[in-house]
Amino acid sequence: MAQISIDGVTKRYGATEVLKRLDLSVAEGEFMVLLGPSGCGKTTLLRMIAGLETPSTGRIMIGGTDVTLTPPAKRDVGMVFQSYALYPHMTVRENIALGLKLRGVTPTEIASRIERVAALVQIAPYLERKPKALSGGQRQRVALARVIAREPSVSLMDEPLSNIDAQLRTVMRAELLRIHRKTGMTTIYVTHDQEEAMGLGDRITVMNFGHVEQIGTPDEIYAHPANAFVARFIGAPRMNLIRLAHRPGANAIEAAGIRAPVPATLGTLPPDLFLGFRGEEARPGAAHDGEAMIEGVVDVVEHLGAQIEVHLRLDDGEEAVFRRPRGETIWREGERASLAIPAAHLHLFNAETGAALRA
Repeated sequence: MAQISIDGVTKRYGATEVLKRLDLSVAEGEFMVLLGPSGCGKTTLLRMIAGLETPSTGRIMIGGTDVTLTPPAKRDVGMVFQSYALYPHMTVRENIALGLKLRGVTPTEIASRIERVAALVQIAPYLERKPKALSGGQRQRVALARVIAREPSVSLMDEPLSNIDAQLRTVMRAELLRIHRKTGMTTIYVTHDQEEAMGLGDRITVMNFGHVEQIGTPDEIYAHPANAFVARFIGAPRMNLIRLAHRPGANAIEAAGIRAPVPATLGTLPPDLFLGFRGEEARPGAAHDGEAMIEGVVDVVEHLGAQIEVHLRLDDGEEAVFRRPRGETIWREGERASLAIPAAHLHLFNAETGAALRA
């Protein structure tokens, strides 16, 4: 296990700046998730930590040692790829053993590690099979076993679950957490799937256009997004953001079918705002003192098993989505409806900058 520090790292390809003076610290034994849309720079950052890319500026520290220019083989880093990268002509046992042989580990120790890690990731019955005889989930377990058997100080995972079906991904997420708790390896995990990030990460680094939008625990990022981008990106459905104008000095934000209190502790607000709330934090019915009120026409009702998702078309044409438990009496499509949102669950963002407005 080792701490990782990314200090002022920039990466350019010609005139294109992929990463922009990025700073990040990963604690020893932490499971850090890099989350963001495709092209935001998260895989490039992972490859630089592995030594497969070199920063244009800045430095990378692993375990207190500057490894910015250190070759990959000397970084004590293990990497799990999206494509598994298994040798098809070798058995599972041979795939796991190869890296250990190249590092001069004794045959007795190799055999011991293989048995131990095979039990850990539940592939012991498949050690004599070749990859083509395994399912996608089993191949992914072999890729994990190969890294774990090396006992690296850092494990890097680049969207390792993206090639398996949705149901198996759920199972493998739980497996990854179980394995991480048992091994304690410092892990950096890349994904564009916010549900995967929320389920796996001790902390999440949300990235966009080559820079960090927010770093925090899943709960912190979900409950207190730093800006409108994070609010939109985290959550399913994502946070509702309704664009509104605010009259200076008014103690409420008002528009057609919308009224929301303004906390006095926020001070002077910009004239152009986003009012945000999550769908599960709204309730049907009239608003009480201190609550926001949203009115509109029910556009679509989705029945999603354990819950109902209602799409409300507001008077100004915008849409809000809220959730209720399955079986609860709810409006029909085309009916007019009112929502109330407690003040504690309201979020305000500067519509021009995207920044969250907090007391």
